[in-house]
Amino acid sequence: MKKILTVQFDGNWVLSRRGDALLPVDLIKSELLSIDGFSLMDQTFDRISFSFEGNILSASEAEDKISKLLSAAYEGEEVGKIFSVELGDYAEEQPEKKEEGAAEEEQKRSAPRAFSMRPGRGEDISAVKNEAERLIGAVQFKGLLKELEEVAPLLASSGTGEVFLNRSYLFSIGDGCGLSTYLEILGRYITALGLAKVADETEVRLSRSENDPFDAAYSALNRINRPGEYRIVCIDISEWMDETSSSAFRQFMRTVEKSAAGNIIVFRIPFVDKDVLSRVGFALGDVLSITPVAFPPLSAEELKGCAKAELERLGFSLSQNAWSCFFERIAEEKSDGRFYGINTVRKVVRELVYQKQLKNARLNKNEAVIGQKEAALICSVNPVKGGKTAMEELKSLVGSEGIVARVNEIIAQIELALRSEEDRPCLHMRFVGNPGTGKTTVARLLGRILKEKGVLRVGNFYEYKGRDFCGRYVGETAPKTSAICRDAYGSVLFIDEAYSLYRGDADSRDYGREALDTLIAEMENHRSDFVVIMAGYTDDMEVMMQGNAGLASRMPYTLEFPNFTREELYQIFEKQAETRYKLKYDKSLLSAAEQYFLNLPESLMQAKEFSNARYVRNLFERTCGKAALRCQLEGKKEVILTKEDFEHATADREFAFNEPRKTTIGFNI
Repeated sequence: MKKILTVQFDGNWVLSRRGDALLPVDLIKSELLSIDGFSLMDQTFDRISFSFEGNILSASEAEDKISKLLSAAYEGEEVGKIFSVELGDYAEEQPEKKEEGAAEEEQKRSAPRAFSMRPGRGEDISAVKNEAERLIGAVQFKGLLKELEEVAPLLASSGTGEVFLNRSYLFSIGDGCGLSTYLEILGRYITALGLAKVADETEVRLSRSENDPFDAAYSALNRINRPGEYRIVCIDISEWMDETSSSAFRQFMRTVEKSAAGNIIVFRIPFVDKDVLSRVGFALGDVLSITPVAFPPLSAEELKGCAKAELERLGFSLSQNAWSCFFERIAEEKSDGRFYGINTVRKVVRELVYQKQLKNARLNKNEAVIGQKEAALICSVNPVKGGKTAMEELKSLVGSEGIVARVNEIIAQIELALRSEEDRPCLHMRFVGNPGTGKTTVARLLGRILKEKGVLRVGNFYEYKGRDFCGRYVGETAPKTSAICRDAYGSVLFIDEAYSLYRGDADSRDYGREALDTLIAEMENHRSDFVVIMAGYTDDMEVMMQGNAGLASRMPYTLEFPNFTREELYQIFEKQAETRYKLKYDKSLLSAAEQYFLNLPESLMQAKEFSNARYVRNLFERTCGKAALRCQLEGKKEVILTKEDFEHATADREFAFNEPRKTTIGFNI
């Protein structure tokens, strides 16, 4: 008579030993398989079953044998409390009678592996298919769904469904780019096709900072599965991309493989280049059958498609002119290096709809088309300029005479090159100077000028810091940099503190070098289709150019931004008082401000960290804050800026300086 011997370990105890070279089940497996007639039937991370003929081994003999083995391996452990042994008959011809003991347990655990066409969630495959087809982008994911649809009938008719259920996936996708949506659709697709009944989805992240980074994944994998149901378990291994060959990660992968019977495993990493994706997939493929699926960042047109779909869902639309404001806001969202794809698009759309509904409520209207002026309210820089051309705005800037002359010279050079029959000219530039000298403002206006001149086809403005191009993991930097450049095709890509990308040739591990190499390639391949403007301190930018001959040769234009004079700083303050917040002010305010700026010490004016116009703006805003607080305390509704408000602002530490003492004749008492 054929027998089944099942050894069940305490799951929590097994998890506490997962750092060992061998799991407990592996420790006893080799020992019991050395007995003649023993065959392995089933194995998970905390349970193992063997079959054998006759009475080779009794339950007590097996328990004693395993106890001695574990006592030797785990000295000091009360091994009697960490495992149990069950021995039963194997009635191969009557599986329906296996209702107790190890036979029942074996049946429950093996049930998810048996393939049959199971009923879906009540939705037809065509409904899920239509929803999947409406997804924007995700070409490889759609290809995976089509592949499943093609193979499902044959798997069902041949009874070979287990070859599908044993497959795992590697999703390469950025933050906020719809991972949860794709996991949900994958589960619904599998269910609707009858490949398996997917109950729910679970996402876990393996963090390198935690003492036990695999805890969450073990908990997800160790859940008790209902017979006949599967779950999609998504395991984020981003922080382990460079450690897939480590002993800790390999041990974890062995546990994943043994626990995959009731789960469909999806590993997740950020969007990386093909070589890195292949390397990670190859490492995971040592244990599991892996299908890599890449989700490239959405293009500008694809983001627009997402926004249109969300607007239609809410019953609204954007006018043609309003889309420029939408992309202006998207560029602002991207500029801090934390853009969350579809999630950010939905957030922006909801802000647009809220502003429109607020206007509808105030005007007692029910309009569904969002115009340019309403859309401009969500942008920090209002693109609606009251009819002024970009060149007129540039000329109106304080101290811009030299910059205007240089811009006119550059425009003339570009227009001359465009009139020739040669290739379109390279447009990239360097803006050098101290902070607050107007580099960002001029770059923004230059994009509009080139658009008005017909040099740029789009004319949007994308602003980033140098380190925003660097990824967090190996292989993430190049595609991230390429995606930023793709967004800026036809527009201006402004890189502040660009010198932070270059830290010397000796620093080979820095991702800045990879970002710079990718950026140089993009600047060359699309030299006439977008403008890259690198900005920073004069000295630091010069060091960067000397260390990158290829970069320097691709940036033919340089604009130098000198520090503002004391008189120009006062003019900027005066202009702020006249235009910002539309507040009234006492004339004595300007007198006090003029005296203050004319007396700024040379040490402050020449300091590398002096922020020029930014210093003026911050001082003006501090003055407004002092005035608002004073009026609130006095119970006044209207805020009027006074000399006293300004003096209180300049008394704050960051604006205070010691004025030179006047020499007097006579004695001081």
